[in-house]
Parts: sequence; C-alpha cells; structure tokens
Amino acid sequence: MFYRPEDGHGLKRNPWAALVTPRPIGWISSRGGTGDNLAPYSFFNIVAYSPPQIVFSSTGVKDSLTNIRETGVFCANVVEEAMMEAANATSAEFGPGVDEFARCGVPKAECETIPCPRVAGAPASIEARVVQIVDLRGEGNHLVIGEATGIHLRDDCIVDGRFDVTRFRPVARMGYLDFAVVREVRALPRPKPGDQDGA
Repeated sequence: MFYRPEDGHGLKRNPWAALVTPRPIGWISSRGGTGDNLAPYSFFNIVAYSPPQIVFSSTGVKDSLTNIRETGVFCANVVEEAMMEAANATSAEFGPGVDEFARCGVPKAECETIPCPRVAGAPASIEARVVQIVDLRGEGNHLVIGEATGIHLRDDCIVDGRFDVTRFRPVARMGYLDFAVVREVRALPRPKPGDQDGA
C-alpha cells in the first residue's frame, strides 16, 4: 500500500501515529492563572545533551500550552506502569481551571527550580524553562522546546550509578488507543571502528 497524505489513506483509522512507535509519554505539568494542569503528550522526547533540552508538541491550544506561554516553564514527568491509568485519566478534556492532579488522584509536589507542580513519586521529572515555542505547519500544531533546569530521579530507580528503567517499567504510546509497557531490556555495545571490515 502507498498513499499520499494529501489524498487520504482509505483506512478505517489514520495510521500516522502508529507508524513511529513506541513513543515516550511526557506527562506535562504546568501552572497558570487558572491553576495547575497535568496532561500526557506522546509527541515528546529529549533532543540534546548540552544544554539538556526536551520537546513536546501540542495539537490545539490546550491548557498546558496556555500556561506555558504565560509562565515560560513546565515539568515533564515520566510515566511508569503503576501510573498508566492515572496518566490516561488526565487526558480527558476538563475545562480550564480544573486541577487534574486533584481530579484524577495524582500526588503533587513542588518543583525546585521553577514555579510549577510535578508528579510526586514519578520515576523522573524534568523541570524546564521554555527556549522556544514554534508554530508548526497546519492549524493548531505547536512545538515547545525547553531546557532542563532541574531533574528529579526517584531513589529506587538508581542502581549501581545508573538510572535503571527496569525498576519502574516505562509506559509508551503506540498507535490508536494502544499503549505498551517496557518489560525487557537488552544491552548492545556499539561496534568499534574496523569491526565490520572484511564482513
């Protein structure tokens, strides 16, 4: 099958979000004039080491984006298997001013470097200041770029000096309404120069 996006795909459901999977979930917390907000975004990732930067994109102007434009800060929380149902619950379209932390029973804590809430007990939380908000092509597509100013790592997730994802089983977004939980991890050393010579 081949299709041009402008012509449509002819399938029951748009396959676009199912093509690049699994995708990490950024559980984005923010604070604005109407209060605290918490929502999951699967168009999310880290994109640089130095300085450490993260991105997420919002389809539509949602409370997260409104708060972030107002304050210039946000926190990206990592979703573990034990938090999957709560994270999904916060994706509901609540009205402005509804605190998803309180509505969905998610424990809240204050960030250290920015005036923003974070998910208490998350395996990791990345406090960030906005570097740039880019309006992407198409109606309502906005890319938020942030620089990490503080990082929380849950103590039980640090093993032998490493942040060990097997201790909490991260949740990823697949296509449609499907999610995945990382239960198996394999280490593959990078090939050294010359390893492939003569192959």
